[in-house]
Amino acid sequence: MATNTEPEVRKPRTRRDVLSILAVGGVAGVAWKLGLFDGRGGGAVTRSRVLMGTEVNLRVLGDDREAATAAADATLARMAELEALLSRYRADSEVSRLNAAGRVENASDALLDVLRVSERIWRMGNGAFDVTVQPVLALYQDHLDRRLGLPAAQSIEEAVARVGQDALHVDGATVAFDRPGMRLTLDGVGKGYIVDRGVEVLRQRGFANVFVEAGGDLRVSGDRGSGTPWRIGIRNPRPGLALQARFDARDSAVATSGDYMQPFTPDYSRHHIIDPRTGYSAPGLASSTIVAPDAATADALATLTMVLGPDRSRELVEDLAGCEGYLLTKDLEVVRTSGFDVL
Repeated sequence: MATNTEPEVRKPRTRRDVLSILAVGGVAGVAWKLGLFDGRGGGAVTRSRVLMGTEVNLRVLGDDREAATAAADATLARMAELEALLSRYRADSEVSRLNAAGRVENASDALLDVLRVSERIWRMGNGAFDVTVQPVLALYQDHLDRRLGLPAAQSIEEAVARVGQDALHVDGATVAFDRPGMRLTLDGVGKGYIVDRGVEVLRQRGFANVFVEAGGDLRVSGDRGSGTPWRIGIRNPRPGLALQARFDARDSAVATSGDYMQPFTPDYSRHHIIDPRTGYSAPGLASSTIVAPDAATADALATLTMVLGPDRSRELVEDLAGCEGYLLTKDLEVVRTSGFDVL
């Protein structure tokens, strides 16, 4: 029997929605408005492009503008190549082929690298981060697309039974599912990995002072000119509120996950960040910003900590070398690690 106790469902933004927003607002403007980086620094080359369903922004500082421009273009080209391999939205990608056939042979180094990062975070969180959560996400998306409301508990339980990174088998360059109905999504780690590879291209071309950002996942190297560190902004997770905080960063990566990015309900109690062990959104956090040595780790940890909640997450991140966390609870209480300094 239907009841009126279930919160109203809000349909999440689709890839097409995101592209439409960017077309209206301008891709470069989004990062600037959120305070993701400060605009100072002479001789800088900036580039923006839509990749991975979001805006990608590059800033490259150097005396040779022609070389910096070529490096930025090469970086975007490399990032686009990796998107073609790792995106589940492209029918010809390795991830899509794995999802369709349950097996991929001669997997690319990129896919194997991302799966190694994913397994490390999966083990660290005792399964609270799991790249095989796609059956649960697909269930929610299907119900939302067909305006059926949120899935029933039995349907969620059946989808969770098809989740488990322990059943994702990697043997050399062969990747296979050991359980029927499994599906892979790299949405919680792939974007960060691609950002890392973008910074790698710029460093290989001799540029030490760079900023690469994709939808809030970013990595900086060096400084933004005259020894000044990069200035990073943390968005407040609720509409109409001011920027939450700012901090400086050098040679590090930053990623944020939040319930506001794809809410299923107006009260943000149900959203796209799902605990793969239960099939439900964890109730503790509104957002999690993680600083880490690389963007893939920061990306995955931001997702993991959203699931684990404030207390367990602070404890976990405190123990990780080179990592810090700035967490906001549903009541917008700040929980941060001891080394996270804000301005």
